[in-house]
Amino acid sequence: MTKENIHRLVDVEYCKTEHCPVKDLQLSFFQMVYVISGSGFLKINNNRVDYSTGSLLLLTPNDLHNFEISSATEFLFVKFSERYVRESKWKSINCIECLLYHSSHLLGCILRNKSDAVLVSAVVDSLLHIRNHNDVYNEDLTLHYVNALIVIAARNISKMRPAQATVNADKRILAIIDYIQSNIYDPQRLKASVISEEFGLSETYLSSYFKKQCGETIQHFISNYKMRLIEHRLRFSDRRINEIVDEFGFADESHLNKFFKKRHHISLTEFRKSAPICAI
Repeated sequence: MTKENIHRLVDVEYCKTEHCPVKDLQLSFFQMVYVISGSGFLKINNNRVDYSTGSLLLLTPNDLHNFEISSATEFLFVKFSERYVRESKWKSINCIECLLYHSSHLLGCILRNKSDAVLVSAVVDSLLHIRNHNDVYNEDLTLHYVNALIVIAARNISKMRPAQATVNADKRILAIIDYIQSNIYDPQRLKASVISEEFGLSETYLSSYFKKQCGETIQHFISNYKMRLIEHRLRFSDRRINEIVDEFGFADESHLNKFFKKRHHISLTEFRKSAPICAI
């Protein structure tokens, strides 16, 4: 296994190749991969999916992957750190980081809106133009185009059926899941009574409805989602435990440790020490 870090918040790279030079690559950052031309397969976390011209793929920190190239492929790699996503100002997306992390449940091209495929192609052309023409303010332009790709990715991921939802899951359950992901840092807004009121449902109906649609209780879903984000904090950030406590609205470090030990049977500190050290 080879680990790759980036030393800038954002980086854009172009590559044309007939073979993948690195097997089992693990990233410490987010990476969007746009296929300008070519075809093949992306092997990610022991799953194998195809790609072709126009595919937009998203890899999250800790994903283990490599490409199996069938025909010569042109890639544009857009790399950005968790810190960049977290500290950027997004006008109407409350938890874009949550949406991007959710992508690890989703495989293959993330584009679901046909109209967005046109936008992505135009953004990629612009990034390539900037790369090939040195001019003033290129760095600022690059950041704007990368932000556009991130927002387009988040929009398409938000429309994808979560892995937990049944095949026939309706739009309302997707809206409830989106609400949970957007408010994952605010325990008060994740109470069943608050969610029920938000969607005009009784608590009893919300509970049975969510379990029928997703195959698990709403509290179990919230706990799993929150746990995954906390795991990433411990693996890929230098945040202190008390900062994670505050971020997710736990009463104190003891409360968070109890929540964490119930799943992992070790403390937060022990988990962090045992996790791979990767720079953000």
